[in-house]
Amino acid sequence: MREDHRTQHLHNHQRNKLSIITTLFTRATAYVAVVLLSYAMGYLSHSSPPQPTQAPPPPPPSVFQLANLPTQLDNFRITAHCSNSPLPPHLVFPTILDRVFNGSSPYTNFPPPHLSPFLKKRRIKSSGSNGAVFEQLIKRVKPKVIVEVGTFLGSSALHMVNVTRKLGLQTQILCLDDFRGWPGFKDIKMINGDVLLLQQFMQNVVYFNATDSVLPVPFSTGSGLEKLCEWGVTADLLEIYSGHDFISAWGDINRAYRILRPGGVIFGHDYFTAADNRGIRRAVNLFAEMNNLKIQTDGHYWVIDTAFAK
Repeated sequence: MREDHRTQHLHNHQRNKLSIITTLFTRATAYVAVVLLSYAMGYLSHSSPPQPTQAPPPPPPSVFQLANLPTQLDNFRITAHCSNSPLPPHLVFPTILDRVFNGSSPYTNFPPPHLSPFLKKRRIKSSGSNGAVFEQLIKRVKPKVIVEVGTFLGSSALHMVNVTRKLGLQTQILCLDDFRGWPGFKDIKMINGDVLLLQQFMQNVVYFNATDSVLPVPFSTGSGLEKLCEWGVTADLLEIYSGHDFISAWGDINRAYRILRPGGVIFGHDYFTAADNRGIRRAVNLFAEMNNLKIQTDGHYWVIDTAFAK
């Protein structure tokens, strides 16, 4: 009986000891696990720092901001330099005759006999080139020099001759055009690849007895306007009859503006067309916005009077 009691006591003692060991082991294991977990979390947080929230990229600069950058030249890198000495009006025609026609009038002995059979005495297409806006502007500006950028057969120029004569003005009109028409152009006779558009224009001027008032400048509008600028030619009134696409209109308006005298007027055709705000109207609007100018409209013409800024 005593032996059984001793055995029982031994078993209880061993069970208590095992329980203590198990408890200690469990606590040690938990402690080690906590330490390892803390270490792992610290390692991860150190090796992979939280990424800062990135701000959205700034919007691209507007065309106005680009145009005003100090590295940009005026009017989107038009690099030709204008003369610092503008020509007086009475020297404009002599300068063009000297620089373009070797000092003699292109109307002398015109037309030559070999071209006469191919030219009509009078070949005019008005295409709205006799609108009231011409007389209104000429009365307001009283121009001594008019430059027409894009002239075709000269209907606008010859209408302006009639207006200036009626008003008693001594006005000189330069008609800048390459006189080539366009690919597929068949309205005027062609000889050996040469469309006789310039010759028909000159014939129209001769017919209306306007050779003392109208002079062609037979070059592209880009190169011609740059040369007029270099030679010191300035205009009181500028008419733009450019292509209907944005690029053509934009180039012509910006280059022409450089030869407009301070306070002069620049205007043009076809502000309202099927091209809507993708062609001429877009170019005119952007130009006016960049130069802080107001646009007026008269029918399908746009008018910018530089005497009236925004």
